[in-house]
Amino acid sequence: MNCKKNRKEHLFCNAIHGIIESVDKVKDQKRTVFMEKIDHNAHSVYLMYYHLIMVVKYRRKVLTPDLSNRLYELVNAIGNEKGFTVVDCKVGENDHVHCFVSAPPKISITQIVKYLKGISGNALLKEFPEIRQLLWKGHLWNGSYFCETIGSTSEENILKYIERQKNCQL
Repeated sequence: MNCKKNRKEHLFCNAIHGIIESVDKVKDQKRTVFMEKIDHNAHSVYLMYYHLIMVVKYRRKVLTPDLSNRLYELVNAIGNEKGFTVVDCKVGENDHVHCFVSAPPKISITQIVKYLKGISGNALLKEFPEIRQLLWKGHLWNGSYFCETIGSTSEENILKYIERQKNCQL
């Protein structure tokens, strides 16, 4: 990759080289998956994955196979419409959902959860009115959620990389 001479382009180029260098250090199995998924827009290069868990209100076991299949369709459609990707989605114990999501940095995790829970909850309650009997106040999802970030590099490697940068300042 040829880096331009002006300072702004030089810094951006160094950042991209650092990202690629970090990703290259991932084990071969993971490297193939993550290298194919690095994305970019006009101002950033990113690789952002989230593991989300959304729980049904009152832990009611309402996510039957039919409802779950419809939920998978909705979740994928929501992601496509709102600009993020739902890589995988599975129901656990009929009362919670695990979603593996990839998103650009301009979309916050709070927005993603709001879209997924709000749109899917309304649609499922309309399409499956029988679940309303088990859920008071017309809400499918619990108000909270669990989220963790998933990366291609460990925390230890990132801290080492940042520490090495102090010797590379202009």
